[in-house]
Amino acid sequence: MMVSPSNVTKRRRSTFTWRRRLVPYVFIAPNLFIFLTFIIWPALRGIYISFFDSMDGSQFTYVGTANYKAIFNDPTVATIARNTAIYVVFYMLISTLLSLTFAIIINQQKFARGFFRSIVFLPVMLSPIVVGLIWNDVLDRKVGPLNTLLEAIGGGSPGWLVEPKLGMISAIFVGVWVHLGFYTIILLAGLQGIDSSIFEAATMDGATRWQITRRITLPLLKPTTLIIVILSTIHGFQSFDFIYTLTGGGPLGATTLIVQYIYERAFQSPIQYGLGSAAGVILFLIIFAFTALNFLVGKRREAI
Repeated sequence: MMVSPSNVTKRRRSTFTWRRRLVPYVFIAPNLFIFLTFIIWPALRGIYISFFDSMDGSQFTYVGTANYKAIFNDPTVATIARNTAIYVVFYMLISTLLSLTFAIIINQQKFARGFFRSIVFLPVMLSPIVVGLIWNDVLDRKVGPLNTLLEAIGGGSPGWLVEPKLGMISAIFVGVWVHLGFYTIILLAGLQGIDSSIFEAATMDGATRWQITRRITLPLLKPTTLIIVILSTIHGFQSFDFIYTLTGGGPLGATTLIVQYIYERAFQSPIQYGLGSAAGVILFLIIFAFTALNFLVGKRREAI
């Protein structure tokens, strides 16, 4: 039986199309495997463990929702929730405003633009643990360079890391300092994606720099700014490492955030893996809710 040339051609085209569709998945397979192994599986495992009680990580006793009830009945959780809310709100607002300001200023620079980008982005390259240790020395009440300078000009020696209110201010400042360059670079990319002819036309029509920024730059940057708001909110909720080395959660628990609560319940005596996992699940739900809310509000404003 003879096979017609048209059928052979169709089969070859079908095989070629199938292979073309398969190639992208082959390339992403290694990253997908890593993502599933080290992100998705631990997350699912954490949800499962949150319904159990375990002291050693090998023997588990089913307790249902007892871990979640214990968290909401814990008197320290209210204080930690308040600390986290204060930190996230101020961290997000300051990070967004400063990164937007820095991005606009750097974008308008005609000289040494690359140098200023590097300076702003430098803190992002540092290890968060190292950042906490560095600022712990800088903000030291007795021998810190900042208080030494303030004393020289008659400003006294504030207890940046030993007074509750100043401790939170210090934690927010260091958090903004660490991630400011990352947000600024993202906004710079958004600025450079705007057609320069729009600014040139506005300048020719006699618009001032402030009018251009307010009427053109900021509205066109809304999608990118929304990304910064979402990212800074997530980073705010996840802050732990540099704060732990900066203040250890003190003074008097003033800078203890939700991630530190999870760490202490899961890895410090008495070890409570189930309780730590339950707190992690609650944190995930909170971050998901805030991210979805920011996204929906941003999309609605764009539609308006």
